Amino acid sequence: MSESSPYIHVAVAAVVNDNNEVLISQRKQGTHLGGYWEFPGGKLEQGESISAALLRELEEELAILPVSSRPLIRARYRYPEKSVLLDVWKISAWSGIPRGVEGQRIAWRSIDQLDRDVFPPADIPVISALQLPASCLITGEFASVSDFEQKLSAALRAGIELVQLRLTQDWLAANGRSCAAEIIDRCARLCKRQSARPVFNVPENLELPAGGAIHLNSRRLLDCERRPETDLVSASCHNRRELEHAEAIGVDFAFLSPVQRTRSHPDARPLGWDGFHALADQVNVPVYALGGLGQGDMETAWNSGAQGIAARGAFWK
Repeated sequence: MSESSPYIHVAVAAVVNDNNEVLISQRKQGTHLGGYWEFPGGKLEQGESISAALLRELEEELAILPVSSRPLIRARYRYPEKSVLLDVWKISAWSGIPRGVEGQRIAWRSIDQLDRDVFPPADIPVISALQLPASCLITGEFASVSDFEQKLSAALRAGIELVQLRLTQDWLAANGRSCAAEIIDRCARLCKRQSARPVFNVPENLELPAGGAIHLNSRRLLDCERRPETDLVSASCHNRRELEHAEAIGVDFAFLSPVQRTRSHPDARPLGWDGFHALADQVNVPVYALGGLGQGDMETAWNSGAQGIAARGAFWK
């Protein structure tokens, strides 16, 4: 198939219940990708909006009507026989009881335990987006190990589920390896206690817990020819080149900044929401919006193609 072939625009619903389970359906044998499980939906009709397509598809396939929804992710994929653009929306409330109206098998599956091997390749970014929270804390300044512990504990109690521990080379030079090791250990232990995930943005010569998630700053990202061998990898990006390289090596998610002007980087030119959306929409990985943002920007972020908000000042009290 030609690389210039148009994408088929598909409205996709990630229907999520209060038990953090998502509704999936099995493609019928004899159809394209028959036997695979997928998120329900279908292609847009001529002149149809996303919201209208979701309403129609969910009623036709599952006998439900969406009540509360928001954008989750847009993902593109080229199969040998066709190219698809999945426009995925998270449905958190609906009317009716889901059933396989067209005779298809349906099932509720825990989001944390989704088996990527039974889904089509185009659906893999959707799983990544479902398994990530909307808010990510980037740790800021702290006066001591106990101060760090108090601030992180407060953020975790407030509902933070994803933490980027940021220790710079200058911080390491001023505080030493033993202090860094203690901070890394405290972060890992506190996150585990609260069922949150830590990602370590620290100098390369520091030891991480077994399987510790790695964050790549933009320099390390561009130096990487392949994904680091660990379960979770994220990257800092500021332009299209960095985003595309992050996708190419297989990071799980990225941060794109700065969206707005910040005090820490006053000379950096902000992307603005239009600039953020134009870049984030080009890659098939979840992208957090970063730079001068807070919880009040969440809806704007979702509508601009973001996984959610990453912040230091807003979440690190």
